[in-house]
Order: sequence, then C-alpha cells, then structure tokens
Amino acid sequence: MAKIPTRFDERRLFDLVRRPLINEKATRMLELNKYTFDVVVTATKPEIRAAIETLFNVKVTKVNTHILPAPARRVGRFSGKRSQYKRAIVTLAEGNSITLFPEV
Repeated sequence: MAKIPTRFDERRLFDLVRRPLINEKATRMLELNKYTFDVVVTATKPEIRAAIETLFNVKVTKVNTHILPAPARRVGRFSGKRSQYKRAIVTLAEGNSITLFPEV
C-alpha cells in the first residue's frame, strides 16, 4: 500500500478544483452539508480534501468521487468525444460551510 503524503504542492492544489457544481441535486445536498465540485481527473481524494480545506478554510470529513463518461459531440459528419471529468462530493464537518453565492 502506497504511503499518502501529508503535504501537497500548494500550487497544484489550486488547480485541482475546477468549479462548484450547481444543479438541482447539488442544491438539495447543500442541506446535508455536502458540496459538489468538478475536479481534475487525475486528482486523488487526499488531494481534493487538502485543496478544499486550503481554499475555503473548512474541515472536510468525507470525499466521494466518480468519473463521468466522456460526452459525445458531433460536428457535421464528424463525431467524437469530449474529455472525461471527475466529480467530487465533499462532506464538511458540523458548523462549517462554504459561501457559493456571495451577498450582494
């Protein structure tokens, strides 16, 4: 079993999280203190945990990930696929929250 490094390159951590996902299911999961992010496909769970804790200054208790299939695209008679992406569902500790929509 490979040893998990305790420290990560902070420059890489900022590039791991692409964007928060805001759809109906992700909005319902906010009530359970679970946040959904699109992340780089090569990101590991410990790296995602460290990135979220560093970026948002919160305590992460659980990270679930899944890789979504590449969506098919067609331009004229040529068909192809877009690149795959990974989705991470991050559960935060009680009392922690992330402000996705800043007050205006």
